[in-house]
Amino acid sequence: MNYYVMQVRTGEEEQFLRRVRPQLDGNNVRILWPRRKLSIRRRGRTHQVMAPIFPGYVFVESSDVNSQLYWIIRKTDGFLRFLPDNHDVRPLIAADRKLLLHFLSFGEVVEKSTVSFSEDARIHVLEGPLKGLEGRIVKVDRRKGRAKVKLDLYNESFLVDFGFQSMQPVADPSISNGHPRRSP
Repeated sequence: MNYYVMQVRTGEEEQFLRRVRPQLDGNNVRILWPRRKLSIRRRGRTHQVMAPIFPGYVFVESSDVNSQLYWIIRKTDGFLRFLPDNHDVRPLIAADRKLLLHFLSFGEVVEKSTVSFSEDARIHVLEGPLKGLEGRIVKVDRRKGRAKVKLDLYNESFLVDFGFQSMQPVADPSISNGHPRRSP
């Protein structure tokens, strides 16, 4: 199966899915909208919210986008365009596909990652959607429990916040009882 990207009105992804999914029943097509869980603190209270990983983008899993599928999707209110172009609908390239499948391996809604921080304040991802993306982490806000990650899709880069829960700091194996070990 191939994965294609549709740009829809940002903030209206859910309404678009409600309109398009019934029209695609039985077409051997899956519409995917990867989201992430975040904790937002307002007025002293913490709320769990779901936000899209790729705001304004929805993915189509299909062997190809034939003319029937193209027109069903194109006529649906909220649809803007296929990427890279409506006249040149192409599946995701290998790197973008790998990134999408990484997030989808955690389900359509990704939970918070479990991380720990070393004594020099470096982040270590123990499990979750941030595992394997450590090199893309641009900024960490320990107070809010969020990591800003740089993601690329069709040669466009954007920053996305992912939630994490922190564990105890990672102990440096070269230090024993507070004293550095001597190397042989």
